[in-house]
Amino acid sequence: MISRRDFLQTSMAAAALLGTSGFGNWARLAAQQALTQDDLLGFDTFGNVSLIHVTDIHAQLKPVYFREPSVNLGVGANKGEVPHVTGADFRRLYGIEDGSPAHYALSSGDFSALAATYGRVGGLDRVATVINAIRADRPDALLLDGGDTWHGSYTCYHSQGQDMVNVMNALKPDAMTFHWEFTLGSERVTELVEGLPYAALGQNIFDAEWDEPAELFKPYEFFERGGVKIAVIGQAFPYMPIANPGWMFPEYSFGIRDEHMQQMVDEVRDQGAELVVCLSHNGFDVDKKMAGIVTGIDVILSGHTHDALPEPVQVGETIIVASGSNGKFVSRVDLDVRDGRMMGFRHKLIPIFSDVITPDAEIAALIDEQRAPHASAMAEVIGQTDGLLYRRGNFNGSWDDLICDALLTRREAEIALSPGVRWGPSLIPGQDITREDIWGVTSMTYPEAYRSEMTGDFLKVVLEDVADNIFNPDPYYQQGGDMVRTGGLGYKIDISKPQGERISDMTLLATGEAIDPVRNYVVAGWASVNEGTEGPPIWDVVEEHIRDLGTVSPADNTSVTVTGL
Repeated sequence: MISRRDFLQTSMAAAALLGTSGFGNWARLAAQQALTQDDLLGFDTFGNVSLIHVTDIHAQLKPVYFREPSVNLGVGANKGEVPHVTGADFRRLYGIEDGSPAHYALSSGDFSALAATYGRVGGLDRVATVINAIRADRPDALLLDGGDTWHGSYTCYHSQGQDMVNVMNALKPDAMTFHWEFTLGSERVTELVEGLPYAALGQNIFDAEWDEPAELFKPYEFFERGGVKIAVIGQAFPYMPIANPGWMFPEYSFGIRDEHMQQMVDEVRDQGAELVVCLSHNGFDVDKKMAGIVTGIDVILSGHTHDALPEPVQVGETIIVASGSNGKFVSRVDLDVRDGRMMGFRHKLIPIFSDVITPDAEIAALIDEQRAPHASAMAEVIGQTDGLLYRRGNFNGSWDDLICDALLTRREAEIALSPGVRWGPSLIPGQDITREDIWGVTSMTYPEAYRSEMTGDFLKVVLEDVADNIFNPDPYYQQGGDMVRTGGLGYKIDISKPQGERISDMTLLATGEAIDPVRNYVVAGWASVNEGTEGPPIWDVVEEHIRDLGTVSPADNTSVTVTGL
């Protein structure tokens, strides 16, 4: 008799050969062909359970441009493995034709030209249309939100997340988990979570004082769908007090807690769960490692690292689904669950091409209602760009270069540091830069642009520490962001070296001189996790800089030399 693992591997092979993932149809459409809503939503219904997954929306209510990374390096066992394959290599791996809709949606090459062809992506009114279509086909489908939802925009900041809560409530999710939401502060998070009409999950969210599961967040929730008893276990971002200001949520501790995850899986199985789904904000590589340690999870819906993969990745008997970010994709996963076991699946990563998908009128009106009090302020044009402004990439992005330039200029610094966060829409050449666009890449609740002095030796410590968060071979020591961005400072990095030995040849770009370990340098930065940081909010600094420039002209950044690939 065929084993369950062999059956699932056969499902994966059939998906790749026959297109049962649903990805192949729109992936192979030529650029000149008309793409239709039916193309995007078409799906051969399968099995008896459907999951709908969205994650890392980052408060993007309206359609945006969003460029995928051209560089996403993997290390250790994940070197050269998805999601650490980009550009032409990614397209070859999945059989994506150059110039096709899938090329535009899933990779970075020729982005500006393809953006002019295919237009913006996302918009929660379009996401609503997709969700409604899936529910029309499978009325009891589970809608699961992977977190990073109440963060990342002008309206979200000014409403303390209420705009996103209002719109997501109208989409009627069944459960969500969390990351940036906690930077609203524990008091506000409590207020919002207590009012949610769906489950707030996090098996790894613990009371910091008592080191026991926090009462506000359930570890799991049961659902009866398609005649199947389903357990959804939440996994919040494990590294909250390290990557974000712990003083904003001192009541809570986090961590991966895979031993507790195993306990939860065993517990729900003992209670009759026939399908176990992990709604995760670990990041993809962490999810892969956890899937190899914790037994009994059927599906991991992965979030945090913003990866968009047209096929699930299988680890043992667990499939891992990655659904992108910024409202750009919705994943549908159909499952055949029989005799208490997942026996097969069908999957489709649905790109939200906003010019193709008809917006849901009710959600569109609700979005406009949230935005109305701020519409005029957000729409004010601050400048223009004659090049592509984007954020994603392991070492730099043109949006981050612009932010660093603003810090150097407006804060009169020699060196600038900007966090390697992955959220934030792109702008294509010729676009106006509005206040909303600036907030889309700077909005957070600890925005102070500090100005201080750091020795050359301390700067190296900072770079080494962040580099280890990204390039440690053990995924459990990775936090899922990108390298801190630097302005006025060049360096070499060997990603194959151990901690403390990756960074060399640090150079002050203004003079070409080597960084002196004992000299103090004037450094400007933002997003410090330290309580009491002082300085103007970063969005004001960037706005003033863009007003002075008038037109932004992004240039290639060659300040970082990468080796050890």
